[in-house]
Amino acid sequence: MNSTAAKVFTIPAGNSFVDCLAAGLLRQAGPDPLALARMTLLLPNRRAARAVGEAFLRLSDGQPRLLPRLVPLGDLEAEELALESGGSLGAAQDLALAPAGSETGRIALLSQLVGAWIRARGQSLPAAAVARLARDLARLIDEAETAEIAWRGLEGIVPEELAAHWQTTRSFLSIVTETWPKIEKSQGLLGPAARRRLLLEAQMALWRQRPPEEPVIAAGSTGSIPAVARLLACIAGLPKGQVVLPGLDQSCSQELWEAIAADPSHPQYGLASLLEVLETAPKRVALWPESLPESDAAALANLAMRPAAATVTWRDLAAGASPRRRAAWQRALAGMTWYDCSDERSEASLIALLLRQGLEEPGKTAALVTPDRDLARRVGAELARWEIAINDSGGRPLAEAPPLAFLRLLAKAVSEELAPEALLALLKHPLAAAGCQRRHLAADTLALERHLLRGPRPDPGIAGLRQALRRAGEANPPLPKERREQLSKLLERVASRLAPLLQLFDGQECSFAALLEGHLQAAEALAAEPDESGATRLWAGEAGEAVAEAIAELRAAAADLPALSPLDYPELFDSLLEGRVLRPRYGLHPRLFLWGPLEARLQTCDLVILGSLNEGTWPAQPDPGPWLSRPMRADLGLPPPERRIGQAAHDLVQSLAAPEVVLTRAAKQEGAPTIPARWLARLEALVEVLGLQDELSRPNQQAAHWVAALDRPDAVRPCPPPAPRPPVAARPRRLSVTRIETWMRNPYGIYARYLLGLEKLPELAEEPGPAERGQIVHAILEAFVKAYPDDLPEDPVSALADIVDRTLSDAGLLAEQQTLWRPRLLRLLEWYLELEGERRPNLETIRAEVGGKLVLEGPAGPFELTAKADRVELTLGGGVALVDYKTGAPPKAKDVSQGLAPQLPLEGAIARAGGFAGVEASPLAGLEYWHLAGGKESGATRPAGGVRGPDAETLAVAAEAGLGRLVAAFDQPETAYLAQPRPGSAPKYDDYAHLARIAEWSSGGEEEP
Repeated sequence: MNSTAAKVFTIPAGNSFVDCLAAGLLRQAGPDPLALARMTLLLPNRRAARAVGEAFLRLSDGQPRLLPRLVPLGDLEAEELALESGGSLGAAQDLALAPAGSETGRIALLSQLVGAWIRARGQSLPAAAVARLARDLARLIDEAETAEIAWRGLEGIVPEELAAHWQTTRSFLSIVTETWPKIEKSQGLLGPAARRRLLLEAQMALWRQRPPEEPVIAAGSTGSIPAVARLLACIAGLPKGQVVLPGLDQSCSQELWEAIAADPSHPQYGLASLLEVLETAPKRVALWPESLPESDAAALANLAMRPAAATVTWRDLAAGASPRRRAAWQRALAGMTWYDCSDERSEASLIALLLRQGLEEPGKTAALVTPDRDLARRVGAELARWEIAINDSGGRPLAEAPPLAFLRLLAKAVSEELAPEALLALLKHPLAAAGCQRRHLAADTLALERHLLRGPRPDPGIAGLRQALRRAGEANPPLPKERREQLSKLLERVASRLAPLLQLFDGQECSFAALLEGHLQAAEALAAEPDESGATRLWAGEAGEAVAEAIAELRAAAADLPALSPLDYPELFDSLLEGRVLRPRYGLHPRLFLWGPLEARLQTCDLVILGSLNEGTWPAQPDPGPWLSRPMRADLGLPPPERRIGQAAHDLVQSLAAPEVVLTRAAKQEGAPTIPARWLARLEALVEVLGLQDELSRPNQQAAHWVAALDRPDAVRPCPPPAPRPPVAARPRRLSVTRIETWMRNPYGIYARYLLGLEKLPELAEEPGPAERGQIVHAILEAFVKAYPDDLPEDPVSALADIVDRTLSDAGLLAEQQTLWRPRLLRLLEWYLELEGERRPNLETIRAEVGGKLVLEGPAGPFELTAKADRVELTLGGGVALVDYKTGAPPKAKDVSQGLAPQLPLEGAIARAGGFAGVEASPLAGLEYWHLAGGKESGATRPAGGVRGPDAETLAVAAEAGLGRLVAAFDQPETAYLAQPRPGSAPKYDDYAHLARIAEWSSGGEEEP
């Protein structure tokens, strides 16, 4: 057995690794205050180094102390190596001077190679897709460098008879086997994995040449990287070297250990491989001073994780278990709770509640451990309701940081030609100022949205917005002059500041560097305020500094990216910056933590919640990657994908050994059923075999009750139906015929519109629909009738077609919308001209869009009814016929007869009284609806009351009398403006239903919450 055995230790699961490590080092240092500072402590990464520093601070009660030299193994610096060598390292000295290319620069260079390979085959891909392929290749390069494999073996593992797909893959991988090494050599660059390996080897050479006189301790690493494993072996062989392993299971027999060494998905597989490199048996590994033996929970977890072939021993263990062992199992399960939540939102709410509950106990610490970043963000959002900012070691995506979000919104808005949604998102961002105070831009943006962007979508770009502003000035009623000037100044400010980027998007392909510079210039100009530059606002603070660093890398790599279409720029910009995170330094809770599995391996809390325990999440599916099959990976010497499952299982076992553990999972994610993690299935099977299923607490109904109660009010008090009774003097004394039906069916709608002054806003960038089509049809027929009121033109089809084209153009429709609607309109108008030819011989003249009014006397004074008739026909017999155009379904004859659709009959009452301008009082010759469909049936005519219904005179007289009664009723102070007083005749569309809260109190509404 190798002498390194005495230098290898373990801190068993159930101990706080960093606290035990710090306590043991303090014990070794003794009373000498400088002894600790002379030690070198190698840890897996920088976060582990920070955790150890915090552990020393806890053990010294916050008193300052000289700490060991903390070296993250994943971030070993060449400069530190050269300094330690004293200039005597030779080749390693040159290595220290070799630059390490940035990840963004490497992706840029690989994108060139990938793009060239694709173009050589006569194909093309968007620039962002090429960058993603380059990123995948970079991962494969790092994996190969980490595993220390030789690419020359690739030729032998893809025989000629293999599928054409793999032959293409082999050709593609020539980028990394042949071209990429030449580029690295010519530019003197090193990939991160290769550089790390060379530095580690140089460090080993240095220590072998001149062993350090002071202690060197490597702690927390499982040696999954071959070079790191060799370094650990080197440290174990140093005179004062020590290796401290996390959570080694020393209860296994030799036979079981051999099975573990052959199972990459086992939690101890990585440690088994490392012990082979260390030439040490598990039984020879010593217990680290200041640490306790493996906890009961850890022992139970390791038992559950045994290789599949060894699970047959569970029953023998259960049958032969002593009372002491059964008591240990019971203690392990006593601190464990398992919740099955209905969905991911319920899981996040439950975890937030448990973390919040943990804070009720003074000094108690709690942590959520999960690889699921979506769950982590949800829990953070849930905790925000209590103004708790959890300490998240994973940080949040840099893309969500305000400066980068602003840059992304800017690129999106310009690429979409300032489409309303994208433009508003940009201008409403807190960093947008456009050269004025932020509050002034906010007011201008609100006006822009209200007057130009709501309703029909304007034409693209600044020109389209200017055209929309001109139309608003010509509308009826026109937009006030001062508002037009306000919006005109806003558009000019935005146009001038976006000009550097807008000009590039007007052209053809250009370089990424030019687009990036234009992008940054436009962003800084748009972010500028009168008293603060845009650069200061964009790049200030933690988020600004992090984004500025990322942009600097992007600038340095821009020259290596191929030219691209400007429309591809936003997606490529996002792709090159994806995966970066921002970790806040301040303002986080001192007792609540959110850890990834790696961070949890080295530390623990009083309460540990293991979240998102579903297959595909924890553990993630073993993915061999897009380039190589499993057999090909094995032949090349790459580690099996299942090794990552083993690493995840090891981290899980470490966390399961906490004093109090909560296991959570969501039964559904994004609406799809999930499968519990294999480890939960093993645990469930084990406790059943041991006869301890009742000991594993699974209070799922209680959890559901907690989550439901979180947002449930103390009491539900449904509001009564609204019944406003404003003073009679405040009630409207003038309404149009189209509003009378609303007054009858939904008086509350009249109250909200005319007394409260509330009007529904149009949708943002509203696509033209049935209402707009109806307006266009009305405008076409109005123009035609006004142009030819008496006789039809010689060529009515051409005349009407000209009017159609002018009307469509003036309506501001996009070209494609005009092309879509024109055939349907022309088909409809063919029917219309046939009808005109039949009716004109019996008419004296026709009037279009004629305004009129009728004054009724009510108890509270005169009431004025107004109208605008679509078509007024003066017949040769001296009568008046009224036509109402309907592009939708006309009212039912029954509703017209019963007075529930009184618009056309009330127009008849106005005509009888001579209320229409230029039309004398005359008997009614007819009231008709023209259904202008333009579909399979181009059009149809129908009398207002139906063929067998009341005649026009009768309908008009009844409608006028009914209106008089309605006016008289609402002239009484006690008459309320009810919402839908007749549920059976409620309006089809109601803009104020949410305001009246109809769904809350009506019998046909939604259930009470």
